[in-house]
Amino acid sequence: MDRKPWHDAAEAVALPLLALAGAMLLFGVLVWLHGQSPLQAWTLLFVGAFGDAFSWQNTLQRAAPLMLTALCVALPARAGLIIIGGEGAFVLGGLGCASLPTLLPLPPGLAGTALLLLAAAAVGAAWVALAGALGQLRGVNETISSLLLSYIGIAVFKQLVEGPLRDPASLNKPSTLPIPASMQIGGMFGYDVHWGLAWGVALCLLAALWLARTTNGFATRVVGGNARAARLVGLPATRLIISACAFGGGCAGLAGGIEVAAVQTSANASLIAGLGYAGILVSFVARHQPLAIVPVAILFGGFGAAGSLLQRRMGLPDASVQVLLGFAFVLILASEALRGRLLPVQWLPQREPLPGARAAA
Repeated sequence: MDRKPWHDAAEAVALPLLALAGAMLLFGVLVWLHGQSPLQAWTLLFVGAFGDAFSWQNTLQRAAPLMLTALCVALPARAGLIIIGGEGAFVLGGLGCASLPTLLPLPPGLAGTALLLLAAAAVGAAWVALAGALGQLRGVNETISSLLLSYIGIAVFKQLVEGPLRDPASLNKPSTLPIPASMQIGGMFGYDVHWGLAWGVALCLLAALWLARTTNGFATRVVGGNARAARLVGLPATRLIISACAFGGGCAGLAGGIEVAAVQTSANASLIAGLGYAGILVSFVARHQPLAIVPVAILFGGFGAAGSLLQRRMGLPDASVQVLLGFAFVLILASEALRGRLLPVQWLPQREPLPGARAAA
């Protein structure tokens, strides 16, 4: 019996769930070795993430940038590339947002905010598109080049923030000048969750529609399946791949701009928090599906929000949640070895052939 499409869909859901369950078990073992109750740790993880309205607000605020940095990985992945340089695009996008008011006169209010976010997205798009162009035009491995470009981007960020763009009033923590209050992004409907969440959900939805319902998105998926065959049938594979990198980088840069405009109000070292790297995990757990990124980002945003609760209630380090995420990433990568084997064909229900078919055989 041949495998059906639903078999692959079932594996796409089951493998990440099994990997997450395995990560939770390993995390529980570490908690037990620390002399604490694994059951209490698991309970606090979900209470701290989703236990009350305050927890939900904290979770959603952390999930907003994860959705956008995950798209930086997911969109190039659908074109056949593994891009892991979202951190560089994120911090440079934040720097572009924060520095634009000092370089150009901007209109106040919503128009100025839109220009800030557009600048952030443009910087991120150019940075990640560079990795795609190096791969397509010069044969440089895009995974390595995007990671190295991320380190370069962080170094450029530090150099500019601590040098030419530094606000003289920022003494202990070098920062750029704060953006005008009229251009900052506030919370949605009176809550602490900023409008970056709406941007993240909207762009995940638009990315899913682009991939599934447009000619360009279909061509991108064809290139991701087999770039050589796509070139043979006349598709502009190079342009499509670089464009996918630019779209993904633009999402990461926008995430950095939103973080500045909604949370930090200036570019400083707080932007280098690993959100671009966390987006890699979110994208892989979501199988690079834009719609699946939304719930996965909320889940991992919740884990990050629960870290302080584990520290207060159980005496665990606040960074212990990063260990949980590390376990999840390793197991997600290892689960690829089970693809196509989790539901072997002989285990699947088989229909009896029709009498006529049996006679013909």
